[in-house]
Amino acid sequence: VQLQASGGGLVQAGGSLRLSCAASGRTFSNYALAWFRQAPGKERDFVAAISRGGGMTYYADSVRGRFTVSRDGAKNTVYPQMNSLKPEDTAVYYCAAGQIYASSRYRDIREYDFWGQGTLVTVSS
Repeated sequence: VQLQASGGGLVQAGGSLRLSCAASGRTFSNYALAWFRQAPGKERDFVAAISRGGGMTYYADSVRGRFTVSRDGAKNTVYPQMNSLKPEDTAVYYCAAGQIYASSRYRDIREYDFWGQGTLVTVSS
């Protein structure tokens, strides 16, 4: 699976941003999709994930209630809608795909085999 992320940019605190990740190369519906983020000097952390069929979503505690992840099968694209952004949301955001079947595994970075190139989100205070 090839993943192409886009939509990053500069936004003020309290604002909103929607990222996109377009997938190609393999059957989109076979893969769970996720977003991770990496701030300068920190590890890459889980943000949100959505199951293969789109029926289940998972969120990090830090974004729950502010971010919403969705997928569009017709466009082979996954989106996080990010609202009420905070300066601590500043990071490079990566989309990822993996064949995941257990709920306990969606937050584990090791479960994802394919990665996009990352897109920078900067939230100013």
